[in-house]
Amino acid sequence: MQSVTHIRGLIIDMDGVLWHGTEAIPGLIDFFQTLNDLDIRYILATNNASLTPAQYVSKLAKMGVSISADKILTSGLATALYLSQKVNPKATSVFVIGIDGATQPLLELGFTLTGLYEVKNDQHPDKGADIVVCGKDETLSWDKLATATLNIRAGAQFIGTNGDTTLPTEHGVTHGNGAILAGLEIATGIKPTIIGKPEPIMYQQAMTLLGTKPEETVAIGDRLETDILGAIRTGIDSIMVLTGISSEEDLKKSDYQPTWVMQDIIAITKALKEKHTL
Repeated sequence: MQSVTHIRGLIIDMDGVLWHGTEAIPGLIDFFQTLNDLDIRYILATNNASLTPAQYVSKLAKMGVSISADKILTSGLATALYLSQKVNPKATSVFVIGIDGATQPLLELGFTLTGLYEVKNDQHPDKGADIVVCGKDETLSWDKLATATLNIRAGAQFIGTNGDTTLPTEHGVTHGNGAILAGLEIATGIKPTIIGKPEPIMYQQAMTLLGTKPEETVAIGDRLETDILGAIRTGIDSIMVLTGISSEEDLKKSDYQPTWVMQDIIAITKALKEKHTL
């Protein structure tokens, strides 16, 4: 068993771990104060691509927590970073299903964003997208889905910021980005490349930002099939909290397990303060 005194970096999920929608989970302020007091580095890494890091900073501030934007890694930002390493942004056009959290990182890295119904084909060789990126989009419309479908069928690369099929909110569990990806996959016959958890890409990016090694890094999440599986694929330990999607019943049926299971961030804070072995 690893002592919390050996943990140098935490990669922390947000939805279902720190809050439900606009409601903070109890113990939020004390949790971050403890991380700061113990000088434990952390990155907040979320599969939710709808908000920018600055918007997450504002959301946390409203909950009484002050952090800097460089401590936040969204799947939208992770997607932009990934693509910028694969292609020349200035020579690449992207159609995005998504809002600020997905579009802003792409624009900041120099990508050109295309509009509705611009499709690259023999009739319109100078229009359309080289890549279609799909992330959480509360303004989702028929036109957006049609444009994404037409571009993918015309040969655009298909990227999903994340594959979460559900999303915990203050109203209950609703559909996630994976549900939208499934529809596009059925319509096009093309399977998307997923950037967010459980693929290791975002966790690896987070460790680079933290400057930590796998053996001294722990992921905290609420969802077995993304947060925990992603940690396993990355080769790092994980803590699953029971305040989000996955339950103890889910654990009993799962072929893979987190390193530790804890009730919530209050329990994690207590273990950190008392230097318990997890």
